[in-house]
Amino acid sequence: MMLIKNGMVIDPANRIEQPADVLVKDGRILRIAKEITEEGLSPSDSACGTDCETIDASGCIVAPGLVDVHVHFRDPGFTYKEDIESGAQAALRGGFTSVVLMANTKPAVDNADTLLYVIEKGKKTGLKVYTCATVTKGMAGKELTDMEMLLEKGAAGFTDDGIPIMDAGLLERAMTEAASLHVPVSLHEEDPGLISNNGVNRGKASAYFGIGGSPREAEISLIRRDLEIALKTGAILNVQHISTKEGVELVRQAKKKAALSGMNNIHAEATPHHFSLTEEAVIEHGTLAKMNPPLRGEADRQAIIEGLRDGTIDIIATDHAPHSQDEKARPITEAPSGIIGLETALALGITNLVSQKRLTMVQLIERMSANPAQMYRLSAGTLAQGSAADIVIFDANASQVVKDFASKSSNSPFMGQTLQGVVRYTIVNGNVVYRRR
Repeated sequence: MMLIKNGMVIDPANRIEQPADVLVKDGRILRIAKEITEEGLSPSDSACGTDCETIDASGCIVAPGLVDVHVHFRDPGFTYKEDIESGAQAALRGGFTSVVLMANTKPAVDNADTLLYVIEKGKKTGLKVYTCATVTKGMAGKELTDMEMLLEKGAAGFTDDGIPIMDAGLLERAMTEAASLHVPVSLHEEDPGLISNNGVNRGKASAYFGIGGSPREAEISLIRRDLEIALKTGAILNVQHISTKEGVELVRQAKKKAALSGMNNIHAEATPHHFSLTEEAVIEHGTLAKMNPPLRGEADRQAIIEGLRDGTIDIIATDHAPHSQDEKARPITEAPSGIIGLETALALGITNLVSQKRLTMVQLIERMSANPAQMYRLSAGTLAQGSAADIVIFDANASQVVKDFASKSSNSPFMGQTLQGVVRYTIVNGNVVYRRR
């Protein structure tokens, strides 16, 4: 049994925002009330002294464990960057209790054996690890996987993240199948035919490095196409890591069209780096701020924040993408794209959204827990009575200097920055799996 006392409980899924205590029994939420004491417990709930762990959450927020639906743990195939165990430790340190992994491993998660390898290895961590399978075999964009079989084996959804699906007819067939299975399809929206050098915005940053860069049209064109296919098929579409103001507006209008047809199948995610940084960061930090899609202009950053505020973008996801120090030390055109994000995501949300009064704390937690859990139909993102006691306790007023990571990799442009918000405890199934010393 566990008793969490004196915290501010925020549970957007159940519209709770109040000072309260939380009682956990047998790994599940038993009760949330104004004041719960060990002495006041009924005989059947009695902790019998030392059997009850009491956590004093004074000055802290007690919320559903965070849920990240866009994570790369690089396992199997690239475990020198990250593996499922090290990735899990990074997630727990960041306050996440559930993650959905991307399928671009080696081999890719396009078959039952690799899928089950990831799922079984994830069960050995203190984190709830789910994984997508690929939309196409080998992520080659030529032939669909057996989506029904992979779903039955435990796939959470489908994505070729990292490689856009350019065959519109093939994608429509995939979305039609996904709609019949009621499972999300998450898409990387960049037309490679329009990109000269990926990971750097075509504009000020590309001019600085003297390269072609990635134009905004590469994202806009595919978002437009894929929203039309989703509206036609009724598939649950997740527009991944949106980076342009035009992309935000396309999603906004598509959501309105879907609502008129009685559908709620259009979703979009923003990363902490896209709402926190612009292409100026690439000029300052070089490859440490290189990612796909790239950081763009201030107007784009502001549009992403507005999209998060009004619900157009309903999910914050990290796109946690570990790379080795040697890889990121390569020239800008040769280094791989991507940054790690699990350990800084919550603090970036507090620092750049809540503290700037762009989102309320309730909105931030909703976009980092309830909304992603609901899209993937995960048993997460809630403190409802009887639900799994997956909880994050954090101090929103404390600050931290980003200086080390539980991840195997350290490819982050936020290294050395002071951010607001510190995770004190991460709890999964009623067990403390991370405690800040």
